[in-house]
Amino acid sequence: MGTVSSSSPSPSPAVTAMITVSSTKNGPLDLAMSTSFQPAEWDYQFFQSFPMATTPLGSLQPQHVRLQGVSKAIPQISQGSWDFTMLDAITQPVLGVGDHSPEFQVAVAPPFMYDAQRNLSVPQFATYAQNLVRYYNASGFTSGDGVFHQSPSLQSQNPQRITWWGIYNEPNINNMGNPSVYTSLYNTVVPAMQQIDRGIKFVGVELSGGYNNWEQIYFSSFVQNVTAQVDVVADHFYSTCNQKDSDQQVFNTVPGFGNDVRTIYSLLSLNPRLANVPVWITENNVNADFSNNGMSACNPGQVFVTDRRGSSAFFAAWRPYVFSQLAKAGARALYHWDFAADAQYGELDASSGQPQLSYWVDFWLRNMFPAGSGQQWLQSVNSDAAEIEVLPVLNSDGSLVVMVANHAVRAPNDNNGSGLNAQISLDVSSAGSFTSASVLTIDAHTNASSGPNSVPISPHSPITIELNGYGVAFVSAK
Repeated sequence: MGTVSSSSPSPSPAVTAMITVSSTKNGPLDLAMSTSFQPAEWDYQFFQSFPMATTPLGSLQPQHVRLQGVSKAIPQISQGSWDFTMLDAITQPVLGVGDHSPEFQVAVAPPFMYDAQRNLSVPQFATYAQNLVRYYNASGFTSGDGVFHQSPSLQSQNPQRITWWGIYNEPNINNMGNPSVYTSLYNTVVPAMQQIDRGIKFVGVELSGGYNNWEQIYFSSFVQNVTAQVDVVADHFYSTCNQKDSDQQVFNTVPGFGNDVRTIYSLLSLNPRLANVPVWITENNVNADFSNNGMSACNPGQVFVTDRRGSSAFFAAWRPYVFSQLAKAGARALYHWDFAADAQYGELDASSGQPQLSYWVDFWLRNMFPAGSGQQWLQSVNSDAAEIEVLPVLNSDGSLVVMVANHAVRAPNDNNGSGLNAQISLDVSSAGSFTSASVLTIDAHTNASSGPNSVPISPHSPITIELNGYGVAFVSAK
């Protein structure tokens, strides 16, 4: 299915909203932004091709960049042979930027550890995970073929180790539909890894969530039966797995993400040991589908079509909407899937190394709402909450940031459409007295190469914000 958008111009404004920001605080806002890599034979050469890409990666200031080695980047080739070349082509550059503390997800076992029915040998997998910890955090190991392996990141004056480890990827759709099977694996593997390094931390579950009531089913069992250390639990949210879904169908999924996070927290609270464990969203994007020899992996018989809503102006409305809903639900991390890819997934274009519009959306979400900065989410009244998402926060220095995202759809069948124009009247007079203000807008007119520019505006209410179709505006006042 090709990209469809409405061609007839709409009146300006097509939708209006009156937003009034209160001084009443709802509580802290603390949602960190991050990104992801999937080292494999199809992308491991990215940093070799674009060594300067570590600069935009570092500029994102991502928390605990996620590494998910799969396919030929799984380093154990056979019972006695290992090769870290593909995995480390991505892992070593990532260790050198940002917080120098990625999350390494032990996503899948080497193929020889599964039987014909795809049942996993848990003892073998635990030993495999131990050797990964030996390689990245300890004195290394010698494989059965006599080769010594140790991470280059440990062989410098400032050694970098991996503290955060995720245990298996999306077990509910990867051979562990019975949550007790996953919990048993987790309870075995985590203590085995701790034998090598007592200081490491663990991310549990990393569910393929958002449908079929998986949060309720999986986390209920995990919370009741887990005995090993749990530092974080995680979920994955995609709005669709079908490029044919309309813009409205995709936007309609977003409030459910926040509801799923609330469900997870309510289940965690049933186990006092897990009551303070945070929820991370370690994968997030518009569409989870991918090409399986040219056909849709999610929809057999349907030709795969790249869903460009992952990097178009649609994303400039969708991701801020997602961020706001998850932040209000108390999620503590939101990971983009993934950093270097195509127009469906990438923040950077993997073929050119250049930023896409999605990069700037994530960049400014991180900069406007820095995690751990003491921001307080303020109450507000919004006359069009069905089409306009608002997120007002008070900074610790008394300054104000108000995010306004326009996800008003022009026509019911639009697919990567342009969205309706919007005119917003923003009253911030109750939130404080401000002497200066600016607005930064990301929409279809934003230059993806250089990003958006902040424009000075009057700080006096009402402040008028115009959004030309799908997009987001960040109003800053001090």
